[in-house]
Amino acid sequence: MPHNNLTLLTLDFETYYDTQFSLSKMTTMEYVASDMFKVWGVGIKLEDEPTSWHGPDDLDVLHDIDWANTALLCQNTLFDGYILYRKFGIRPAFYLDTAAMARGLNPSESARLKDIAVRYFPEDETMRKGEELVNAKGIVDLPPDIEAQIAGYCIQDVELTYAIYNKMEFPESELEIINLTTEMFCIPRFLLDEETVHEFLAAEKANTAAKLEASGLTRKLLASNQQFAAWLEEQGFTVPTKKSPSTGKDIPAFSKNDIQWKTFTLKHPDLKHIFDAREVVKSRIAETRAERFLAAAHEDGKFPVPLRYYAAHTGRFGGTDKINLQNLPRKSILRRALLAPKDCYVYVADLSNIESRMLAWFAGQDDLLAQYAAGEDIYCNFASGIYNKPINKDDNPTERFVGKTAILGLGYGMGAQKFKGTLAAGAAGPTVSISFDEAQSVVHNYRSTYSEIDMLWTRCNHFLHEMHSSNNRQGSVTNFYDTYKSIGIHPNSISLPNGLRLRYPQLTPLQEGGFRFQGKKSYEYTYGGKLTENIIQALSRIVITDAMIRISKIEDLDIVLTVHDEIICIGPKSDAQSRFNAIIEAMCIPPTWAPNLPLAAEGGYDLSYSK
Repeated sequence: MPHNNLTLLTLDFETYYDTQFSLSKMTTMEYVASDMFKVWGVGIKLEDEPTSWHGPDDLDVLHDIDWANTALLCQNTLFDGYILYRKFGIRPAFYLDTAAMARGLNPSESARLKDIAVRYFPEDETMRKGEELVNAKGIVDLPPDIEAQIAGYCIQDVELTYAIYNKMEFPESELEIINLTTEMFCIPRFLLDEETVHEFLAAEKANTAAKLEASGLTRKLLASNQQFAAWLEEQGFTVPTKKSPSTGKDIPAFSKNDIQWKTFTLKHPDLKHIFDAREVVKSRIAETRAERFLAAAHEDGKFPVPLRYYAAHTGRFGGTDKINLQNLPRKSILRRALLAPKDCYVYVADLSNIESRMLAWFAGQDDLLAQYAAGEDIYCNFASGIYNKPINKDDNPTERFVGKTAILGLGYGMGAQKFKGTLAAGAAGPTVSISFDEAQSVVHNYRSTYSEIDMLWTRCNHFLHEMHSSNNRQGSVTNFYDTYKSIGIHPNSISLPNGLRLRYPQLTPLQEGGFRFQGKKSYEYTYGGKLTENIIQALSRIVITDAMIRISKIEDLDIVLTVHDEIICIGPKSDAQSRFNAIIEAMCIPPTWAPNLPLAAEGGYDLSYSK
C-alpha cells in the first residue's frame, strides 16, 4: 500500500481562538484565511519517537521534513492538513486521519479524540485528552507559562492520536479513500468562477425581493409556519395538515414535498404569488450556498472540496464545513462555476443504476441482471408491464418515469400508499396522479415480477434476528448464500467485503414488529426492507470507492469530488477521449466478490463541472 514504506509523522497544530473567532463560528476555510489566524505551535512525532513541541518562532522545522516520503497522521486531518498546505505550502505523500477511521469503524459513536481515547483505553486514565486549551482562549501571543501548558496539551493529543492509530485495525483500501478525500480539500484543484457566482447571488437576491414584494406579505409572516397558517385561516382557507412523526398530532403540511401541500397549491392557483414568495423565503439554500462558495475560495481562485468520509451509517460521503456538494442540483449555475485549471478538463463519470443492479445481484434476480447486462432500458421494460403496451423513452416519458420510480423505490419494500404519494409529490420528476388501487397493482406487479427481491426482505429480517440472537454466541458467523457474496452476520453487525461493518448497536426486537438500535443521536427503527437498503447502499458504495482507487492510479488524473454514484476528476485536455475511456473502463470492472455484476457508466468532459 502507498503509505507502508513512508515515514509516519503525527502532527497537531494549536491555533489562536476566542469567543467569536473559532471553528464553532466559522468554516475551516474562513478561519484559516482570516487575518486573525495564528499558529501558537505544533506538536510533531516522527514514528515512535517522543513528541516535540515547536512554538511560533520555530515553525520552520516543518520545512526540514522529507514530505515526499512522509505520511501525515492527524486527528481531523482536514484541519491540520489544510493548514499545512495553505499556510506552509506543504503536501505530504499520504494523509491518514484517526477521526475518519473512527467514523468508519463505529459510525454511530463519537469521533472526537476525547471519546475515542476512552473507548480504546477504558482503564488507562493517563490516556485522556487534556483540558488546558481553554486557558489560552483569547490570548494572541502566549506568555511562557501558558505556552508550556498548551505545549503539554498538544503533546498529549499527538501521543493519543498515535496510540489510537496503532490500536485501530483498518482496511488498507479504506485508508486510500481517506487519503483521496483529504486531498480533495487540502490540495484543491477546482477553480471557482467568482464572477459567475456573484452574478448568481445578485440574481437570487433580486428574485427573492421581487417575489416578496409581489406577495404583499412580510418576510417574517411567510417564514413562520404558525403565522402563515393563521393568515390562511383569516383568508377563509382550510390549512392542509399532516401527522407529526414525533408527536402524532396534526401539524401544518407546508413542506414542498408534502402531498397535502401540493394538492392545496394546485387547488388555489390564484395564490401562486403567495406560494412562490413563501418558497423563496423559506428556502435560501441557493443564496447561502453561493455565499459559502465565495467565502471558501482561496486568493488564487482555488476551491477546496470539503467532503466527510463515512458521513452515513452505510459509508456514504456527506458534506462538511457548511458546504454540501452532494446535493448540488444538476445544471445548476453554481455547478458550472467549478472550473478546471488552464489546459485541463473536468471529467465526470456516473455509474448507471448501481443500487438497482446491486439489489438484483444480491437477491439473485437473474432475469433483471440479464436485462442490465444486455443494456436494456429497465424502466421502460417494467413500465410496459404496468401499462400493458410497449413503452419507450422518447414517446412515453411519463409512463417511463412511473417505471423508474417503481424500480428505484419498490426494491426496499415500499407500499402502495407511499408509492402513490411519491408519484404525486413529483420530487424527482413530473407529478403523476394515480389511485390507490392502481398503486397497489404496480406494487403487486413489482413483487411478483421480481420475486427474488421480495424474498430478500424476509431473508434480511432473518438476518436481524440472527444478529440479535447471536449476541449470546460471540464469534458466530453465518455467510449469506455463497461465500463470494462476502457478507457475514455477527452479533449486532454485518461484515462487508471491504473489511468494515454495518453496525446495529443494542439491536432489540420490538413487540409491534421490527427492531430498534442505537443510532448516533437516538434509537433508530429497522426491519427487513430497511436492512436490505442498508446492505445494498453499503455494497454499492464499495463498488464506487474501488473505482476511485483504480482511477487515482491513471496518470495525470486527480479525483476532485465524488457525488453519490459519480466520480469527478481533473486532467489534461490532451488525449481527452482516451483518458475518459480509461475512466469508464475503470468504473465498469466488477468487484472480485461479485464477478457477474453487470456495470455500466456514462459521462463526459468539459471546461467546468457541467454534467
